[in-house]
Amino acid sequence: MFRRSKSETTPLPPESEKAGGKGRPTPTRKEAEAAAKARAKTPRTRKELAAQQRLARSESSTKMRQAMKTGDERFLPARDRGPMKRFLRDYVDSRFSFVELMIPVLLITTVMAWSGSATIASYGNAILLGMLLLIVTDLVRLRFKLKRELAARFPDEPTKGTTYYAVMRSLQMKFMRLPKAQVKIGQALPERYK
Repeated sequence: MFRRSKSETTPLPPESEKAGGKGRPTPTRKEAEAAAKARAKTPRTRKELAAQQRLARSESSTKMRQAMKTGDERFLPARDRGPMKRFLRDYVDSRFSFVELMIPVLLITTVMAWSGSATIASYGNAILLGMLLLIVTDLVRLRFKLKRELAARFPDEPTKGTTYYAVMRSLQMKFMRLPKAQVKIGQALPERYK
C-alpha cells in the first residue's frame, strides 16, 4: 500500500552535475603554485604597495649611483644622458681648470690674513682676487671654445643648456664631479660620440 511501484523510480543526477560542485577541474600543483606566486607579486594592501614602491626606488637609486661612478649611460639621470652630455663631460674633464688650485690658494690667503701684518694680509687679498679673475677668464674661454666644438661635432642639434652644464662641471674639483671623470687631463677626445 505505501510502497513505491517499480515504475515510479526517480532518475539519479548525472556525475558531472553534483550539487554544490565548483564547476571547474581542480588545478594541478604547478598551476596552483604559479597562481600563488602571481598573487604574492601583486600587493593587496596600501602598505604592501608602498613597500614594493620603496624597494623599486631603492634598486633604481643604487643602479644610478653605480652608473655615476662608472659612466654607464643606461642608468644615468636624464640630465646626464646622451652623446652631447658625454662630450661635454669629457671636454671639461680633459682641460686643466684653475678651480683645482682654489683650495690651496684659500689656505695660503687665510694664513696670510691671520699673520698679523697688514701688508701680508693685503698681498693675500690680492692673490685671492687674482685667482678669482683667473677662474672667470678660464670660464669665458671655456664657453667660446665649447661653442666652437659643439658646432663642429653636433651641427644639427640644439645646444640649449650646454654652457650651464659645462660651467657647473668645471667649477667642481675633479675628484668631486659626478658622473666621475672618464678621461685624464690632456687626453685627446674621439671625433664621434654615439
